[in-house]
Amino acid sequence: MSDEMKQNSPFGEASKPEESMTQASESTPAPEASQQAAPIAAPPEEPKVEAATPADVSDVDANKPMAIIGYLIPILFFIPMLSEKKSPFGMYHAKQQLNLLISWIVVNVVGGIVPFIGWFIILPIGSIILIVLMIMGIINASKGETKQLPIIGGIQIIK
Repeated sequence: MSDEMKQNSPFGEASKPEESMTQASESTPAPEASQQAAPIAAPPEEPKVEAATPADVSDVDANKPMAIIGYLIPILFFIPMLSEKKSPFGMYHAKQQLNLLISWIVVNVVGGIVPFIGWFIILPIGSIILIVLMIMGIINASKGETKQLPIIGGIQIIK
């Protein structure tokens, strides 16, 4: 074949079938090799629950009652703050209780000031949501977990 015919050929340089077969086998791996090289996917990891570590067990046991009381009566959020300043568990729940107390105040003020919408929508719905958050906080404190409350848990008033 002439050089001009090789260039115009759809196969370019590899115009012979034997050459194209050897080049194809060299460039692509055999199907068996690709199956062996494929990594096996690991099972997805389960989400980790923020629970007290074994080192914190004594802290959790000592401060559980105060954390629960603070959720039942949000105005008492300062008791764990004042009594157990060195307790990470107590301080965490005291901060969550402060968020809950401020949310109660906001819902009651806005619900009481705004006529009709506040009285019949904001106040009842807001109160139900805050009661649910209060129950979630009590459950978290009784389990010894330090989970943020939904909606208001991410707000950081005291550092």
